[in-house]
Formats: sequence, structure tokens, C-alpha cells
Amino acid sequence: MLVHTNRITGIIDIGSNTVRLSVYQLSDNGAYRVVDQGRWPARLSQRLDKSGSLPDEAVEELAEVLRHFKRICHKHGADHIRAVATAAIRQAVNREAIIRQLLETTGLTIEVLSGEDEARIGSQAMLSSLSLADCFVVDIGGGSTEITLVQNRKVVSAVSFPIGCVNTSAKYALGNGTIPASLLTEIQNEVRGLLRTHGWISSHPGLPLIGLGGTVRALAKLHQRESNYAFPHLHGYELSIPDLASALERLSTIPVDKRRKLPGLSKDRGDVIVPGLAILLGVMQQMLTSRLVVCGTGLRDGLFYETCLSHQQTDSEDYVLNESIRNLTALYPVAPEEHLEQVSKLALSLYDQLSPGAKIPPEYRRLLDAAARVFRIGTVIDFNDSADHTFYMLLHTHWNGLSHRETILTAAIASYRGTNPLRGKLSPYRMILAEGDDKLIAKLGSLLLLAAALDRSESQAITSLELSVKGNKLRLLAEAKHPLPVERMEVDNIAKELKKNWGITPELTVRIR
Repeated sequence: MLVHTNRITGIIDIGSNTVRLSVYQLSDNGAYRVVDQGRWPARLSQRLDKSGSLPDEAVEELAEVLRHFKRICHKHGADHIRAVATAAIRQAVNREAIIRQLLETTGLTIEVLSGEDEARIGSQAMLSSLSLADCFVVDIGGGSTEITLVQNRKVVSAVSFPIGCVNTSAKYALGNGTIPASLLTEIQNEVRGLLRTHGWISSHPGLPLIGLGGTVRALAKLHQRESNYAFPHLHGYELSIPDLASALERLSTIPVDKRRKLPGLSKDRGDVIVPGLAILLGVMQQMLTSRLVVCGTGLRDGLFYETCLSHQQTDSEDYVLNESIRNLTALYPVAPEEHLEQVSKLALSLYDQLSPGAKIPPEYRRLLDAAARVFRIGTVIDFNDSADHTFYMLLHTHWNGLSHRETILTAAIASYRGTNPLRGKLSPYRMILAEGDDKLIAKLGSLLLLAAALDRSESQAITSLELSVKGNKLRLLAEAKHPLPVERMEVDNIAKELKKNWGITPELTVRIR
């Protein structure tokens, strides 16, 4: 049995609003995942005094949090901890003294990132988790806002502005009460004035805006909660300017103590969500952007990729989905890679020869391919009911490269076992799916069943597959390295399912090479 060794890396982000920890596990087979996280609402930007210094008591409190995070890393066996600081410490006049004191009291060397570094690293996290080729990226922190322009999946421009949700709250003395619309307009005008100093920000109207950070995630959580959105992920969730404007208007009329009790909004976000959304709305207005897309990855993920996965080449739009599937199958190696490749190859061969007559749009080919490469994943829980486990895992495991609807479709195709079980699985997600999706899933799911049946012995014996339709018969002519008695039996077992969805009954003929 192959035993994998693990490298554990701790990433600490000392943000202006929140200090966050992520502990990553990287195995020698290339599989990686987050194994622990921590957060502390630091509000460092708020604690800068009139001279711009961070007081000793704030530094001592930060040191205690860092020691706690360091203990967590060591409990997991971390062999490396990378700690970075952003706007609050970057802007503090006693920055060098803070870094020196933290090194003496925690043993951690703190890197102070420039605003451009923040933008670059955050954008790298986005490029590793979303497939968009051209977009803007915004990261609204406690003490700064970073904006990046991505074209052809390359960062071409980046800038950092010293305006964030925490220091804006302090500057405008927003307090704990309601916030008048005139004050929100002032904030938006300030943001738009800052952005106008960089012409490239408003020279690409219509591009989507990718949102990183706590403000965007908090907005998405609230919107999902209010709309009873069924899918469990924030990553990839889309919002419009009217969605943002409506949330800002509503939240600004609610005092902070009541905001903190809103379902889906963390208590420490209650006093800074409104200035954060005002900044975001100003950004969207100035950019004339088409939509806001939530990115669930951020600075810590980008730091991990830079530290441990620097070989990544994210130029291709196909990279994100392919890398996610590679990581999933490395995390849960339940089937031989050769078998999964053969099933995918056979499924796509069936699709290419049958889909034109069924008028299935060509973009669904990649969903069938993805489903074929992960259809066995549920067996990591239990072989019995593995289809149900596959469906659940693919909806609740973080993998990227597909929209929410496409993820549901792929999970349903990968776990397809018949139209009756399918209805129950899809029922909670009807608001996300389109009309006719259940029929599409049944067609592609039954093709995957047939492809899996054709390599049931996991021997990759079939070297080529030709098919023809004669009346209601699907004649499969397989050139193979040896007889296929098991495959012939499996094809017979799923024949009714294919007849139900495609109107044809498969018949397998084997020609030994």
C-alpha cells in the first residue's frame, strides 16, 4: 500500500480588520487541502492613534493571537509558517518597531506586503479558482482596497487605495446608529474620485468584477439567505448592482446592534458592512461593470499557491477545472487513474457520435468529461449507496471551474442511477436549474453508465469503439485486446436505462485484435 507523506504549511494574514490563519496540507502525490482555520477580529486600522502609530497594547494583543495561531500550526506538524501584514501595519508610522517586537515575542518574521503585492497575490488566487479570462478584481479590506485588471488571464494593471471598511467607518464617524443616504453618497463619490485617477479602471465597461474579501462574502451570505438559495457555496455566486444597492439601502437603516443579529452576518462585521458595501458600490459604478462574481479564495490561498505550488500555470481557462479534478482524485484515490481515463474516453466517444442527433449543445461535453473523471468518488465513504455519496461530495467538496448550475448538473450526471432517484436529488435545486435539465442529465448520465459498463473489468481492453443506430438498436463494435464477458453483461444490465433516455437498446460486438 502506497503511503503518502504530508507537508503542512501555515499561512497567517494580519489584515487591517481581521487576522486569519489557514493551515494547508500538501501530500507528495500533489493533493492539497485546508485542515484548519482561525480568525480574530483585530480592527488594527481603528486602533491607530492620531500620530498613525499602533499602540503597544494592540501589538501585545496581536502577539498573543499570533502565538496561539503558531501553536495550532505546530499541533498539525507545520514545517513552515508564512505570516504577512497588510494595510494597517503597512501604514503605521512605527511599522519597523512593530515587526521587531513581533519577531521577539512570537518568533515569526512578518512580511509587510505592498498594496501591489496584495493585488497580485489575491488575483493569483482568483486565477487558480475561477475560469474567467478577462475581468476586474477588487479586494476590500479594513484599511485598503486593491483593484486589478486581468486580460487573457494575465494581471496587466494593479493599484491599492488607502480606503477600507474600517478606516472609512472611522473617517466618517459612522457610529452605531443608522447611516443617512447623503453620507453613503459621500463615500461613493470619494471612491469614484480615487478611481478616476487611474484611467484604465473605467476604460473596460461591461467586464465582470470578481470580489474578494469579507465584505463581498458577507453580502453574498445575506443575499443567499434572503433568497433561500439552495446551493451551499459562496464561490462563484453572482450579484448585480441593484442587488448591492438594495442591500446597502436596507442595512444602512438598521442600527449596528440589530445588524449584528441578522442571520448570516457575523457579529464583528455588523459595524463595517455598510461602509464596505458603499466602497464596493462606488467601485462598480465607476467601472460600469456588468456583474459581481464572488471569489471564495483570497490572499491566504494566493500565498499558499505562491509558497508551495509555484509551478502552477494558470494561463488556460481549462486549467481551473482540470486542476480541481486532479486534486479531488488525488485527495480521494478510489479508482485507478487509467480506468477513469478510459471511462472518460469512451463516454466522450459515445457523446460525439450520438449528441448531434439528440441536439445536445456542445458545451455539455466538458460536463460529461468532468463527471466521468469523478464518478467513483463516493466510494471513499462506502461502496454501498456510493452514487448518493458521490452526489453529496461533489456538491459539498470545494472544487472549481464550473458555475453553480454546472456543478449540480455534473454531480447529477456522475451519480446517475435512474430517473426516479434523480428527481429526489434535484428537488432542492430547482431554482438554480433550467427547464429540461433533468432530461439532459438523464441522457448524459446513461451515457456515462454505458461507458463505465464498457470498462467494468477496469482492464482498458477496448482500443476503439464504433457505433451505428439501426432502428431502435445501438450497435457497438469494440476492438479489444481480449474477450469482454463482464462488459457484455454490464451493457445488458443498463440497456433499459439507455432505451428509456435515448430510445435505443445497446448491443455489444467484440472484435479481438
